[in-house]
Amino acid sequence: MEPPKKENFIKEVVKFTLIAIIIVVPIRTYIAQPFIVSGASMDPTFVSGEYLIVDQVTYRFEEPKRGDVIIFRYPRNPKTYFIKRIIGLPGETLSVRKGEITIDGTVIDDSQAKQPVPTTDNFDITLGDTEYFVMGDNRSESSDSRIWGPLERKYIVGRPAVSLFPLSKIEVLPGTRKN
Repeated sequence: MEPPKKENFIKEVVKFTLIAIIIVVPIRTYIAQPFIVSGASMDPTFVSGEYLIVDQVTYRFEEPKRGDVIIFRYPRNPKTYFIKRIIGLPGETLSVRKGEITIDGTVIDDSQAKQPVPTTDNFDITLGDTEYFVMGDNRSESSDSRIWGPLERKYIVGRPAVSLFPLSKIEVLPGTRKN
């Protein structure tokens, strides 16, 4: 019996590689991609080093909602990704006074925050038609819309679909409010 030809092995490796590329690249580009949380801005909801799979499809069919946790490209450096919670929606007027957030005159539930908004933060902002106001759950440790302004819709990549690591935090749709 003849040993397998080296040509057949190389041909099989090339075929396998092409098939993997044809399947993996579109999924990673358009459907889901990995994301590793870095920093304390979303503590305790998400911890540094947490491994997430990002759903990139949902927001093609529906608009993000208040309270959603999103992954987006940082507007000042689009090669960098951030994770924050949506607080204000397009067209709304958001006010922060003495640690309390109001939107269009109504106080919002800010219970997912680790700490309330610092009482030194006092401002008013009216969002444009494609702008969102985002904040980290760990308000005192977050670089967010309070610092660099509203987030344009075009920078939103998706939402966390699955938390895979650490194993103690495995969850589907992590970060969603548990009402």
